[in-house]
Amino acid sequence: MLEHAKIVSIGKIADDRGELSVIQNGGNVIPFDIKRIYYMYNIAENADRGHHAMKTQQKFLIAMNGSLDLVLKDGTNEKVFHLDSPDKGVLIEGGIWREMKNFTKGAVCLVLASDIFIEEDHIRNYEDFLKFKNL
Repeated sequence: MLEHAKIVSIGKIADDRGELSVIQNGGNVIPFDIKRIYYMYNIAENADRGHHAMKTQQKFLIAMNGSLDLVLKDGTNEKVFHLDSPDKGVLIEGGIWREMKNFTKGAVCLVLASDIFIEEDHIRNYEDFLKFKNL
């Protein structure tokens, strides 16, 4: 399943005033309508985030400021993405374990989600995740 996980370019429009990137429903950046947006910031030094999977929900993560490492696992394979630019992100499909670490000072991570918060869609224990994946 990790073969679909990759850095996705959002694109940008740049001129002497600065840069602008656009994500919109029905656009070509993410394959779902955005139903929830949240962001992480003021992350403590050496803190890790994530450590869960979604059963079905998709998410798109962007480092809006600073950088972080996104670790994705499908139960067999692992991929690490270094996010360090607001004009690219990573799409995470359902059934993928995610961890975020190595946040730089001042890092801000924006998350676009395909659904509202549903606790029942979360898998918060890695052993339960492996059972969910039948591994």
